[in-house]
Amino acid sequence: MVIGYTNFPITNFPITSFPVTNNQSTNLLPLPDHFIPVFNSRMKISAAQLAELLHGSIEGNPLVTVSKPARIEDAKPGEFTFFDNPKYEQFAYSTRAAVLMVQEDFQPVQPVAATMIRVKDVRSSLAFLLGMFGENGKAELGVSDLAHIHHKAKVGKGTSVGEFSVIESGAVVGENCRIYPQVFIGKNVHVGDNCTIYPGVRILYECLVGDNCILHANAVIGSDGFGFAPQPDKTWKKVPQVGNVVIENNVEIGACTCIDRASLGSTLIESGVKLDNLVHIAHNVVVGKNTAFAAQVGVAGSAKIGENIMLGGQVGVAGHISIADGTQIQAQSGIGSNIKKEDSKLWGSPAFEYGDYLRAHSIFKQLPELEKRVRELEKKLAG
Repeated sequence: MVIGYTNFPITNFPITSFPVTNNQSTNLLPLPDHFIPVFNSRMKISAAQLAELLHGSIEGNPLVTVSKPARIEDAKPGEFTFFDNPKYEQFAYSTRAAVLMVQEDFQPVQPVAATMIRVKDVRSSLAFLLGMFGENGKAELGVSDLAHIHHKAKVGKGTSVGEFSVIESGAVVGENCRIYPQVFIGKNVHVGDNCTIYPGVRILYECLVGDNCILHANAVIGSDGFGFAPQPDKTWKKVPQVGNVVIENNVEIGACTCIDRASLGSTLIESGVKLDNLVHIAHNVVVGKNTAFAAQVGVAGSAKIGENIMLGGQVGVAGHISIADGTQIQAQSGIGSNIKKEDSKLWGSPAFEYGDYLRAHSIFKQLPELEKRVRELEKKLAG
């Protein structure tokens, strides 16, 4: 189940010599070992160099150059694009892109004008290339004179802090981080190395963020959990939320996502988790390693979400339940009880087994006609 592809796995591909299938000489200097270039819109790279970076093979002109990526249906000469979804195959034959990246086993049924680079995994290769071409939007290096860093806070070597960002007393920010403007990092917060924190992010007191994490604009980490005690006079008394949020390494959190602090202990986001925009994680939730949520997923308090799980957009998960590792849940499903079987595939509200849902849905659409036929049979039997 594909739940979105904003966040691709990124791999540092080793560099080796590239195969040129049409025996043309490239006259290009070899790239040095472990070279991972960064490009801007004024720079160009040849198809041969791209193939070398990606361990790909070329079909076409290895000397053609590109300067930026584009969508397959919109690409122009001098740009590169990709194809890995059969729905877009028509554009593989009509694209004006100079370079087209495809899967190794792609078998075109029409001529392809673009130079093709065949790779094992288009999505991972694309992630790598977009990282190379996506440096223009990065924060400026250095600590702005307009940032406020408390004298009892610590900021690591190579970390940049943008205008009007605030780092409070006792906070520790690791090395080589990029803190964009208007970020708030509260008291005693710890942020690891190599993190990117975009404008408007709030990391509130005592919360912990690991290494290599990305927090997108206006994410809030450590807001109060939704804890209120009903009173005899039908009012509500706020229950203090005195825990924190712990985010482990290699986590990416989408824009405007909110992760509430625990009432006691920690709300835990384990290593490798990917959260889309507008996700809500309530207090004391545990999200297991390498789990991914699409936009507008909501998880109620104290739910335990296992490892390697995928939740489609707008899935709702009730509190105090557990979901087994490897579960896949389609968009807009509602999960109200424990899922104990690993690698389950579910759909519906309340959700049930994916195959059963598809069969039930196909019958549901036929219910008016089935009812009509049943009534006709009843009339015949009655007569």
